[in-house]
Amino acid sequence: MTDFLKRSPLLVIVLAQLFGTSLWFSINGVWLSFSRDLGFGETELGWMTLAVQAGFISGTLALAITGLADRFGASRIFALASLLGALVNAGFILVADFLPASLLLRFLTGLCLAGIYPLGMKMVIAWTPKYAGAALAWLVGMLTLGTALPHLMRGATLGMPWQWPLLGASMLALVGGLLIWLLGDGPHLPKRAGSMMLTQGLAALRVPRFRAVAGGYIGHMWELYAFWMLVPLLVGRELERLGHSDQIIPWLAFAIIATGSIGCVLGGFLSRRLGSAWVARRALTTSGLVCLSYPLLSGAPSLILLVLLFVWGLAVIADSPQFSALAAANAPPELVGSSLSVMNAVGFGVTLPAIWLTSSLWAEQSVWVVAWLLPGPVLGLMAFRKLGPDAPPA
Repeated sequence: MTDFLKRSPLLVIVLAQLFGTSLWFSINGVWLSFSRDLGFGETELGWMTLAVQAGFISGTLALAITGLADRFGASRIFALASLLGALVNAGFILVADFLPASLLLRFLTGLCLAGIYPLGMKMVIAWTPKYAGAALAWLVGMLTLGTALPHLMRGATLGMPWQWPLLGASMLALVGGLLIWLLGDGPHLPKRAGSMMLTQGLAALRVPRFRAVAGGYIGHMWELYAFWMLVPLLVGRELERLGHSDQIIPWLAFAIIATGSIGCVLGGFLSRRLGSAWVARRALTTSGLVCLSYPLLSGAPSLILLVLLFVWGLAVIADSPQFSALAAANAPPELVGSSLSVMNAVGFGVTLPAIWLTSSLWAEQSVWVVAWLLPGPVLGLMAFRKLGPDAPPA
């Protein structure tokens, strides 16, 4: 079995990533029936999403400071995080009606995700170093698909208790962890003792080109997760205007978010010919233009707005693997790992105020709340300009 998995390590890693990251938005996927049963609103949805993000940020910083990801095998940390994440996600069912406990378990879910997503990136480099750039696009694509998966699971279990999709996400995480445990660590990335100091990651910010890439990435992150959280709400508004049942919401929400996986793979393909900077700049510009136009067109026919959501879903994540590739290329070679850890931590950090702002203002501002996301792509593009003109790969 192990030998069979090692023949296609990239496939195993991206599938495990897909299954493991289904925990990320598991509550968002069942939100309609969950909120009806327990009486929670969009503000509580924002808090639960924030709790996951805060847990993920805490976990990535802990890995960066302690160097645990370098002291122990990436596959073992991934498998353990998947097991614990599955248990915590399933345990949420028992405390769902008690908000403080439910927020704590969502925080712990995010903490476990810090052992899944970043470690998956490390394993890609360990198994396929010659194709890391293209493989990274597939990996982020699986993160996107994993984020959308709870909505698909909810659509497939309509009429059933909301607890079923949550248990399904936990089962998928267990399968993902088992696959990685059997695969093991790759041969091209030896373990390294010692800690990955936070000051080393901050040192990369003295490099102008790395600073430009980090600025673009941070602007992209301000928009990304808040948009993903808003997708079911935006879809629900348009279905209500069309007079359709809200039972279609999970299917459309899945399709819109999952479209981003196509954007990642397409961006990876284009980056080979046109360069990562070209792809990142166009994707961030496209998502920014949709963010600007969406509220201005809020009175347009709902079908037009739904098409815009698909365009937004395609573009909003397509730049993410390219920013990571550019950051790795422009960071000091001896500090790539710590530099990426710090950039990711800061990027996920800015998702907290963006999610809090949009979720708390949704009831008052409705579709116009997306205007609060516009500073992300605008400021990101301004920072990214300092990278210089686009250059195709050598």
